[in-house]
Amino acid sequence: MTAPAMLPKLRQQLILSVLMLCSLLIWLDNTVLSTTLETLADPVRGLGADPGELQWATGSYTLAFATLMFTAGALGDRFGHRTVFSGGLVIFAGSSLWAAYAGDAGQLIAARAAMGVGSALITPAMLAILMWTFTGPARAAAIGIFSTSAGVGMAAGPVLAGFLLDHFRWGSVFLINVPVAALALVGLAVLVPNFRSPTLRPLDPAGMLLSIGGLVGLAYGLIRAGQVAAWSRTDVWAPIVAGLVLLALFVLAELRVKVPSFDPRLLAQRTFGGGNAALGLLLFAVAAITFYNAFYLQGALGFSPMKAGLVNIPTAAGALAGAPLATRLVRRLSLRVVTVPALTVAALTMGGYGVLGLQTPLAWIEILLLVQGLSIGMVIGPVTAALISNLPLAQAGAGSAVTNTVRQTGSVIGIAVGGTIMSIVYRRAIEPSLEGAPGPVQEQARVSAEQARHVATAIHQPALVRAADDAFIHAMHVGAGWIAAITLLGAAVLLITLPATGKKKGPIPEPDYEGADRAAQATQTVLEAKS
Repeated sequence: MTAPAMLPKLRQQLILSVLMLCSLLIWLDNTVLSTTLETLADPVRGLGADPGELQWATGSYTLAFATLMFTAGALGDRFGHRTVFSGGLVIFAGSSLWAAYAGDAGQLIAARAAMGVGSALITPAMLAILMWTFTGPARAAAIGIFSTSAGVGMAAGPVLAGFLLDHFRWGSVFLINVPVAALALVGLAVLVPNFRSPTLRPLDPAGMLLSIGGLVGLAYGLIRAGQVAAWSRTDVWAPIVAGLVLLALFVLAELRVKVPSFDPRLLAQRTFGGGNAALGLLLFAVAAITFYNAFYLQGALGFSPMKAGLVNIPTAAGALAGAPLATRLVRRLSLRVVTVPALTVAALTMGGYGVLGLQTPLAWIEILLLVQGLSIGMVIGPVTAALISNLPLAQAGAGSAVTNTVRQTGSVIGIAVGGTIMSIVYRRAIEPSLEGAPGPVQEQARVSAEQARHVATAIHQPALVRAADDAFIHAMHVGAGWIAAITLLGAAVLLITLPATGKKKGPIPEPDYEGADRAAQATQTVLEAKS
């Protein structure tokens, strides 16, 4: 199919409903895991996973998603977006079932990586179908409606996860994906034509393998450092070096490709390169601080999963309010005047975790999370939209690929580095409290605060519980300082690279249908920014 046939309005609306259901499914899955981390770390209620395993359970999904998404878009060009979409849903549902009944952390990590593969196949096909189904003003309205699914997923995910964890075993947070995916598959088969682009893009297997190998090596070395509490070991620095070399080769390979999936040349542009660097640093910080937040609320403060989910609602509410607020302010002022102070405030809220403790009133935590979500939303949405809209239409797809890759890479590395800082500092802080304890107790308590609390309860040593809580709080304070500094670096990059005043622009021409999939990728970046 080379041109979109005009579909009946009712069918268009039903297709939009199916797409929103799938988008909601992806966003729910992106948010439920953070609420589940504390349970997974528990040796009785979960899998007894250590921090490194939890870092991989979080990062493996993001890594697979980041490195496969644009190859998936090329597959849609060749075989039809409905076909690729359906395959992604089948993989996502099957791997969700696998994750729900995983017997150990290794199985969970593998299942989460497979879920990332499914999401990578779903996402570009979902946006391509949206762009092919609607035209003109109806397309803009559909995109606006579709974007609300991200906000609903962000707000509902932690609460849904909390409810399920309070009433069922931890696997229920993944099991719920299966019937939703099955319903979406039926909707796709009945309603959606198998749209495909007449212009085929290359699959770029070399770039895909180099990027996967590079990110896996880099993440492995960083996470391994936290597990062994040393940077000088060969199994730490060798994977890091190998990962960096493979990523450098990936950039060189993409420079030699005529139509690259990831175009490094775009990063040489001052505003585009600087804006993406700042977004990468911000997403690094967001991933790391979210990792800390999960263990602080449920572990140190002892909140139930449901209560922790409710506490995190202000973050989602702030992020949803921040994007449109900043958009209005940018029209009156400029992108730099709005986003640099907002990113500075975001850095201060990251550093604010350095003053949270075991007795901090809940109201102060809620205020901190609300301001954090608001400031992050005021940066990600406007900066992402500006970076894509400032590119020529012919480069929109390539620019979206670069922006998404940088953001997802920032998240993967943020989880690895943030978790490693927490593990190393915690281990050093808990050590003095373990003197005189039996060897097995010491070994288990060094793994994490969750393991220390469990063994302390088993041997009736409340003093060890207090020591574990204090050690975790100290580790969180140290990590928050580093995270705040990295976020401030992002603000400095924006200050230097963004123009001082905004330029008035006319409306961007509507993309032609032959480039619908590439335009869809650009739209996806903007939609994600609103989350």
